Amino acid sequence: MKKLIFLLPLTLLGQEDFISAFEYGQMLYSNPRGISCAQCHGAYGEGTSIATYQDIVKDKPETKVIKGADIRYKTLEEIEDTVARDHPIMPKYYLTHEEVKAIYNFIQELNRKEKAKQQQ
Repeated sequence: MKKLIFLLPLTLLGQEDFISAFEYGQMLYSNPRGISCAQCHGAYGEGTSIATYQDIVKDKPETKVIKGADIRYKTLEEIEDTVARDHPIMPKYYLTHEEVKAIYNFIQELNRKEKAKQQQ
């Protein structure tokens, strides 16, 4: 009983969450299911080049680029719809609504912070 009385004040003073919502979104964006969103969508969701290849167009070689989409201005609903569908390039992560929402909020907050920094 003495141990319980000793621990009670510590639990009342402790934080409600182990990590913040921003940190949770950052963790998911960095490694949701073994493959980082940032590898294709960039550090801020701006989209990056994934690969280039040569294609023959009208008998001439042409360099093509596979690029991750810019997701900074997508709505939560658009991102949820995209993550839920099968894609020829993007893996299907099987993220829950809460996980997608955490990633979305992380990207939004990250870009708000970056814009505020640039305005200083």
